Amino acid sequence: MTDSHVSNQEPSVPEQGEERQHRRIKSFVMRAGRMTEGQQRGLDQGRPLFVLPLADAPVDFDQVFGRSAPRTLEIGFGMGHSLLEMAAASPEHDFIGVEVHYPGVGALLNGVLTQGLTNVRVYDCDAIEVLNRCIADNSLDRLMLFFPDPWHKSRHHKRRIVQPEFAELVRSKLKVGGILHMATDWEPYAEYMLEVMNVAPGYRNQAEDGKCVPRPTERPITKFERRGERLGHGVWDLKFEKLA
Repeated sequence: MTDSHVSNQEPSVPEQGEERQHRRIKSFVMRAGRMTEGQQRGLDQGRPLFVLPLADAPVDFDQVFGRSAPRTLEIGFGMGHSLLEMAAASPEHDFIGVEVHYPGVGALLNGVLTQGLTNVRVYDCDAIEVLNRCIADNSLDRLMLFFPDPWHKSRHHKRRIVQPEFAELVRSKLKVGGILHMATDWEPYAEYMLEVMNVAPGYRNQAEDGKCVPRPTERPITKFERRGERLGHGVWDLKFEKLA
Protein backbone atom coordinates (compact mmCIF):
# COMPACT_ATOMS: atom_id res chain seq x y z
CA MET A 1 0.00 0.00 0.00
CA THR A 2 1.11 3.51 -0.69
CA ASP A 3 -0.04 7.03 -0.20
CA SER A 4 0.24 7.54 -3.93
CA HIS A 5 -3.19 9.15 -4.00
CA VAL A 6 -2.48 11.66 -1.28
CA SER A 7 -1.61 15.28 -1.72
CA ASN A 8 -1.43 18.47 0.23
CA GLN A 9 -4.68 20.06 -0.78
CA GLU A 10 -5.16 23.55 -2.11
CA PRO A 11 -7.93 25.33 -0.20
CA SER A 12 -11.29 25.19 -1.94
CA VAL A 13 -11.91 28.88 -1.29
CA PRO A 14 -8.65 30.83 -1.67
CA GLU A 15 -8.17 33.81 0.58
CA GLN A 16 -5.75 36.69 0.37
CA GLY A 17 -2.28 35.69 1.53
CA GLU A 18 -2.83 32.00 0.87
CA GLU A 19 -1.05 31.85 -2.49
CA ARG A 20 1.53 29.52 -0.95
CA GLN A 21 -1.16 26.87 -0.54
CA HIS A 22 -1.55 26.70 -4.32
CA ARG A 23 2.07 25.65 -4.78
CA ARG A 24 2.07 22.80 -2.27
CA ILE A 25 3.46 19.65 -3.79
CA LYS A 26 1.38 16.51 -4.04
CA SER A 27 2.75 13.40 -2.42
CA PHE A 28 1.70 11.10 -5.21
CA VAL A 29 2.36 10.46 -8.87
CA MET A 30 -0.52 9.08 -10.88
CA ARG A 31 0.41 5.79 -12.53
CA ALA A 32 -1.32 4.03 -15.37
CA GLY A 33 -2.00 0.37 -14.83
CA ARG A 34 -3.58 -2.50 -16.68
CA MET A 35 -6.95 -3.64 -15.42
CA THR A 36 -7.76 -7.29 -14.90
CA GLU A 37 -11.21 -8.60 -15.71
CA GLY A 38 -12.06 -8.74 -12.01
CA GLN A 39 -10.82 -5.21 -11.38
CA GLN A 40 -12.85 -3.88 -14.28
CA ARG A 41 -15.91 -5.71 -12.96
CA GLY A 42 -15.33 -4.08 -9.60
CA LEU A 43 -15.26 -0.63 -11.16
CA ASP A 44 -18.20 -1.23 -13.47
CA GLN A 45 -20.50 -2.79 -10.90
CA GLY A 46 -19.13 -1.49 -7.64
CA ARG A 47 -18.53 2.17 -8.37
CA PRO A 48 -22.22 3.17 -8.49
CA LEU A 49 -22.79 1.36 -5.18
CA PHE A 50 -19.72 2.10 -3.09
CA VAL A 51 -17.68 5.01 -4.50
CA LEU A 52 -18.55 8.38 -3.00
CA PRO A 53 -18.10 11.73 -4.74
CA LEU A 54 -16.19 14.61 -3.23
CA ALA A 55 -18.62 16.73 -1.28
CA ASP A 56 -18.65 20.42 -0.47
CA ALA A 57 -19.71 19.80 3.12
CA PRO A 58 -19.07 17.06 5.69
CA VAL A 59 -20.83 13.83 4.79
CA ASP A 60 -23.40 12.23 7.11
CA PHE A 61 -21.91 8.75 7.21
CA ASP A 62 -24.67 7.51 9.50
CA GLN A 63 -26.95 8.10 6.54
CA VAL A 64 -24.48 6.62 4.03
CA PHE A 65 -24.06 3.39 6.00
CA GLY A 66 -27.57 3.37 7.44
CA ARG A 67 -26.33 3.14 11.01
CA SER A 68 -24.11 4.66 13.66
CA ALA A 69 -20.95 2.60 14.11
CA PRO A 70 -17.23 2.96 14.86
CA ARG A 71 -15.62 4.40 11.76
CA THR A 72 -12.15 3.87 10.25
CA LEU A 73 -10.60 5.68 7.30
CA GLU A 74 -7.64 4.18 5.46
CA ILE A 75 -5.44 6.35 3.27
CA GLY A 76 -3.80 4.47 0.41
CA PHE A 77 -5.32 0.99 0.58
CA GLY A 78 -3.31 -0.21 -2.44
CA MET A 79 -4.96 -3.33 -3.82
CA GLY A 80 -7.32 -3.40 -0.86
CA HIS A 81 -6.36 -6.76 0.67
CA SER A 82 -5.93 -5.48 4.22
CA LEU A 83 -9.02 -3.28 4.11
CA LEU A 84 -11.14 -6.17 2.86
CA GLU A 85 -9.83 -8.47 5.57
CA MET A 86 -10.49 -5.94 8.32
CA ALA A 87 -13.97 -5.11 7.01
CA ALA A 88 -14.91 -8.78 6.79
CA ALA A 89 -13.55 -9.48 10.28
CA SER A 90 -15.36 -6.50 11.85
CA PRO A 91 -18.83 -6.22 10.33
CA GLU A 92 -19.85 -4.00 13.25
CA HIS A 93 -17.38 -1.33 12.07
CA ASP A 94 -17.59 0.92 9.02
CA PHE A 95 -14.58 1.46 6.76
CA ILE A 96 -13.82 4.29 4.35
CA GLY A 97 -10.95 3.68 1.94
CA VAL A 98 -9.15 6.25 -0.18
CA GLU A 99 -7.03 5.35 -3.23
CA VAL A 100 -6.47 6.86 -6.67
CA HIS A 101 -4.84 3.86 -8.35
CA TYR A 102 -7.75 2.49 -10.38
CA PRO A 103 -6.63 -1.16 -10.52
CA GLY A 104 -6.50 -1.06 -6.72
CA VAL A 105 -9.92 0.56 -6.48
CA GLY A 106 -11.28 -2.05 -8.86
CA ALA A 107 -9.69 -4.89 -6.91
CA LEU A 108 -11.18 -3.64 -3.63
CA LEU A 109 -14.62 -3.16 -5.14
CA ASN A 110 -14.51 -6.61 -6.73
CA GLY A 111 -13.73 -8.04 -3.31
CA VAL A 112 -16.54 -6.08 -1.69
CA LEU A 113 -18.98 -7.43 -4.28
CA THR A 114 -17.68 -10.99 -4.08
CA GLN A 115 -17.81 -11.09 -0.29
CA GLY A 116 -21.10 -9.22 -0.06
CA LEU A 117 -19.71 -6.58 2.30
CA THR A 118 -21.87 -3.60 3.18
CA ASN A 119 -19.55 -1.77 5.58
CA VAL A 120 -17.10 -0.33 3.02
CA ARG A 121 -17.20 2.91 1.05
CA VAL A 122 -14.50 4.33 -1.22
CA TYR A 123 -13.13 7.64 -2.44
CA ASP A 124 -10.99 7.45 -5.59
CA CYS A 125 -9.45 10.89 -5.22
CA ASP A 126 -6.96 12.92 -3.19
CA ALA A 127 -7.13 11.95 0.48
CA ILE A 128 -6.39 15.46 1.71
CA GLU A 129 -9.34 16.70 -0.32
CA VAL A 130 -11.46 13.99 1.29
CA LEU A 131 -10.36 14.89 4.80
CA ASN A 132 -10.87 18.60 4.27
CA ARG A 133 -14.16 18.46 2.43
CA CYS A 134 -15.99 15.26 3.37
CA ILE A 135 -15.01 14.24 6.91
CA ALA A 136 -16.57 16.06 9.84
CA ASP A 137 -14.36 17.15 12.69
CA ASN A 138 -14.19 14.78 15.68
CA SER A 139 -15.88 11.98 13.73
CA LEU A 140 -13.31 9.22 13.06
CA ASP A 141 -12.40 6.49 15.51
CA ARG A 142 -9.28 5.55 13.59
CA LEU A 143 -7.19 6.66 10.64
CA MET A 144 -4.79 4.18 9.07
CA LEU A 145 -1.78 4.95 6.90
CA PHE A 146 0.00 1.72 5.99
CA PHE A 147 3.23 1.67 3.96
CA PRO A 148 3.08 5.17 2.46
CA ASP A 149 5.67 6.12 -0.11
CA PRO A 150 8.74 7.15 1.93
CA TRP A 151 10.20 9.28 -0.86
CA HIS A 152 13.71 8.11 0.00
CA LYS A 153 15.76 10.89 -1.55
CA SER A 154 16.31 13.95 0.62
CA ARG A 155 15.13 16.32 -2.08
CA HIS A 156 11.81 14.45 -2.19
CA HIS A 157 11.12 14.51 1.55
CA LYS A 158 8.79 17.44 1.01
CA ARG A 159 6.50 15.01 -0.84
CA ARG A 160 5.98 12.81 2.20
CA ILE A 161 2.42 12.81 3.45
CA VAL A 162 3.46 12.80 7.10
CA GLN A 163 4.11 16.44 7.87
CA PRO A 164 3.08 18.68 10.80
CA GLU A 165 0.14 19.98 8.77
CA PHE A 166 -1.06 16.44 8.09
CA ALA A 167 -0.83 15.54 11.78
CA GLU A 168 -2.95 18.56 12.69
CA LEU A 169 -5.52 17.80 9.98
CA VAL A 170 -5.87 14.20 11.12
CA ARG A 171 -6.16 15.28 14.76
CA SER A 172 -9.06 17.55 13.85
CA LYS A 173 -10.93 14.64 12.26
CA LEU A 174 -10.33 12.05 15.00
CA LYS A 175 -12.56 11.76 18.02
CA VAL A 176 -10.91 12.28 21.39
CA GLY A 177 -9.32 8.90 22.04
CA GLY A 178 -9.19 8.16 18.31
CA ILE A 179 -6.07 6.53 16.88
CA LEU A 180 -3.72 7.44 14.06
CA HIS A 181 -2.07 4.14 13.11
CA MET A 182 0.86 4.22 10.69
CA ALA A 183 3.14 1.45 9.46
CA THR A 184 6.26 1.45 7.30
CA ASP A 185 8.86 -1.06 6.20
CA TRP A 186 11.58 1.57 5.95
CA GLU A 187 13.18 2.36 9.29
CA PRO A 188 14.41 5.87 8.39
CA TYR A 189 10.82 6.79 7.52
CA ALA A 190 9.63 5.38 10.85
CA GLU A 191 12.19 7.57 12.59
CA TYR A 192 11.05 10.56 10.56
CA MET A 193 7.38 9.94 11.39
CA LEU A 194 8.29 9.70 15.06
CA GLU A 195 10.08 13.02 14.86
CA VAL A 196 6.98 14.65 13.40
CA MET A 197 4.41 12.98 15.63
CA ASN A 198 6.23 13.14 18.96
CA VAL A 199 6.10 16.94 18.81
CA ALA A 200 2.64 17.19 17.23
CA PRO A 201 0.26 18.81 19.73
CA GLY A 202 -2.71 16.91 21.07
CA TYR A 203 -1.35 13.38 20.62
CA ARG A 204 0.00 10.67 22.89
CA ASN A 205 2.36 8.01 21.57
CA GLN A 206 0.92 4.65 22.65
CA ALA A 207 4.35 3.02 22.65
CA GLU A 208 5.66 2.60 26.19
CA ASP A 209 9.15 3.63 25.09
CA GLY A 210 7.93 6.57 23.03
CA LYS A 211 8.91 4.86 19.79
CA CYS A 212 7.07 2.08 17.93
CA VAL A 213 4.42 -0.32 19.20
CA PRO A 214 4.54 -4.10 18.79
CA ARG A 215 2.83 -5.24 15.64
CA PRO A 216 -0.93 -4.78 16.28
CA THR A 217 -3.01 -7.88 15.68
CA GLU A 218 -5.71 -5.89 13.90
CA ARG A 219 -3.39 -4.99 11.02
CA PRO A 220 -3.43 -7.86 8.52
CA ILE A 221 -0.09 -9.15 7.28
CA THR A 222 0.22 -8.62 3.55
CA LYS A 223 2.02 -10.87 1.07
CA PHE A 224 4.53 -8.08 0.64
CA GLU A 225 5.16 -8.01 4.38
CA ARG A 226 5.55 -11.79 4.61
CA ARG A 227 8.07 -11.71 1.80
CA GLY A 228 9.95 -8.93 3.57
CA GLU A 229 10.00 -10.89 6.81
CA ARG A 230 11.55 -13.87 5.03
CA LEU A 231 14.24 -11.55 3.72
CA GLY A 232 14.85 -10.15 7.17
CA HIS A 233 13.13 -6.83 6.57
CA GLY A 234 11.41 -5.14 9.48
CA VAL A 235 8.08 -3.34 9.80
CA TRP A 236 7.49 -0.52 12.23
CA ASP A 237 4.04 0.38 13.58
CA LEU A 238 3.28 3.72 15.18
CA LYS A 239 0.10 4.51 17.10
CA PHE A 240 -0.84 7.95 18.33
CA GLU A 241 -3.96 8.69 20.36
CA LYS A 242 -5.79 12.00 20.14
CA LEU A 243 -5.90 13.64 23.56
CA ALA A 244 -7.87 16.77 22.79
